[in-house]
Amino acid sequence: MKSFNLSEWAVTHRPLVLFLMLATLLVGGWSFSKLGRLEDPIFNVPTMTAVVAWPGASARQVQDQVLNRMERELQEIEDIDYVRSFSRQGYGGLTLWMKGGTSKAALDTAWYQARKKIGDVRAQFPEGVRGPFFNDEFTDVYTVIYALHAPELSPAETQVLAEDIKRSLQAVAGVNKVDVMGRQVEQVNVEFESRRLASLGVTPHAMIESIGRQNILEPAGSVDGAADRTFVRTSGALRDAADVAAIPIEAGGRLLRLSDVADVTSGYEDPPRFTVRHNGEPVIALGVVLSRQVNLLKVGEQLDATTAALQAGLPLGVSLEKYADQPRVVDEAVWEFEKAFLEALAIVLAVCFLALGWRSGIVVAASVPLVLGIVAAVMHAAGWALDRISLGALIIALGLLVDDAIIAVEMMVVKIEQGWDRARAATFAYSSTALPMLTGTLVTVAGFMPVGFAKSIAGEYAGGIFWVVGVALLASWIVAVVFTPYLGVLLLPRSTTDKVAAKHDATPYPRLRRTVEWALAHRWSVLGAAALLFLLAGAGMGLVQQQFFPSASRSEVLVELRLREGASFTATAAEVRRFERVLEADPDVKDYTAYTGAGSPRFFLSLGPELPNPGYAQFVVQTAGIPEREALRKRLIALFDAG
Repeated sequence: MKSFNLSEWAVTHRPLVLFLMLATLLVGGWSFSKLGRLEDPIFNVPTMTAVVAWPGASARQVQDQVLNRMERELQEIEDIDYVRSFSRQGYGGLTLWMKGGTSKAALDTAWYQARKKIGDVRAQFPEGVRGPFFNDEFTDVYTVIYALHAPELSPAETQVLAEDIKRSLQAVAGVNKVDVMGRQVEQVNVEFESRRLASLGVTPHAMIESIGRQNILEPAGSVDGAADRTFVRTSGALRDAADVAAIPIEAGGRLLRLSDVADVTSGYEDPPRFTVRHNGEPVIALGVVLSRQVNLLKVGEQLDATTAALQAGLPLGVSLEKYADQPRVVDEAVWEFEKAFLEALAIVLAVCFLALGWRSGIVVAASVPLVLGIVAAVMHAAGWALDRISLGALIIALGLLVDDAIIAVEMMVVKIEQGWDRARAATFAYSSTALPMLTGTLVTVAGFMPVGFAKSIAGEYAGGIFWVVGVALLASWIVAVVFTPYLGVLLLPRSTTDKVAAKHDATPYPRLRRTVEWALAHRWSVLGAAALLFLLAGAGMGLVQQQFFPSASRSEVLVELRLREGASFTATAAEVRRFERVLEADPDVKDYTAYTGAGSPRFFLSLGPELPNPGYAQFVVQTAGIPEREALRKRLIALFDAG
């Protein structure tokens, strides 16, 4: 029984194959335009943090009476890897890591169990403990971060303006959330002298209790009228410093106002817990997190249009500046792929034109957009995005996806030169090469299988290499056995025996024939030389530096300032201003942002934010490019080494 021949089917159903070709190009082009654009692939970060505050407690008390109890409960969670905790004066926290490769559903269950178990033990915490406060959203990346600079406005007015901008940015399609960072907390300060209180017969504890009793909301009932019910509310809620100053304080059998025994003023948290400074000036940062699988470039354009409209309506002297711009990074990465694709296509065309002739070159070159069209359609249907990994996989595949087409075309050319008609040559090309090509394709794809199925964070991050390369190579085989024979029948020339004989008698064929004959006559020498080269190559691989991922192509330099344990926020802020003067004088620095009291928000996926610490600050320094980045990095290392 005759086996089914795909190439024979293709050349006998030309209208249908032409339709499939055009549909592949159209659907592929449409799918490519709709693919999400991301800097890094989305993966699950198996980490949760829990932070507690206990004002007045020592670091040892926080560890022994709070964190140790939390750790014991968390050890019962399934698939836990480890728990790491820290404690400082008045607060502490812990980080829970699950095993690599844990599924999203299992992580959600683990985070629920962590909250539940710590909630159960919460009743055992000493009085005065606040929290714990959980965070398991470590996959959130701030695609764009803006700096709101308002030197003429008060911090409170700036915060109101920041909230207005936040609402406008959240209305943009594709935006998941907007976080406001670096805001200064308003507070009312009550300052008193112990001698003054003692002379009036008031204790600090009694004064604090009076303030606490006042700042409450109590139900007062309701009054039923003829038609409506009226609710009565009596509120002791404190709205401003004047309300606090008017709180009654009992002193020796008489009532005094709080302002009679203490100084009551409005102000801001001092020292602050976390601040953001951009180019040496205090700012409020607004970080934008996008929804998953969106096109970063299109959402970035919408954000630019929105912020341009907002900027036009801001008060005089107020500016909104974008200083973290992931869409720009993604745009550059996509352009690098497009440039690599065009270069690869040009090389393939040049080689095929020189070696096979212009007709064969066109047939082979046509396979590239057809394969990429199939890949784009599959990626869009599967919900994959163009990111660092998928783009790298496509660039890897560019050097492989024309191999099958070249084999099919060369086999057709050989048979045509032997006097076969083009349809028969296409049929023979399939029967003689299709199975070996498919076997070679599957073997190549299998080489990437360990990355695709690795049960680890690295496997989850880089696993797309296997799937994208696999789809691309299988698509190249389909194109080689269906579309390439169709194009070959249309475009390959008819060849006469005289022309073939004349071509084979011309150089370089005689020289090549003599080389092959010599190699066959000295086959043991050739095999020995090949084995020696293989051993030398294996030995040389040991001298090649190994790195799972290449160095970052971003132009930022990250600088951490970590003061001694127990350092105050004031001391850290002073060091920040000192280092700002160094950056201000450096010619390679475009702009810089300083985060004091905690690390930078995650503006790219591999950045691990630092937990709150008054003795810690982090700078994100923007340079013009990679050469400037490396030059600045070396100067800063030398500066810190010199003390």
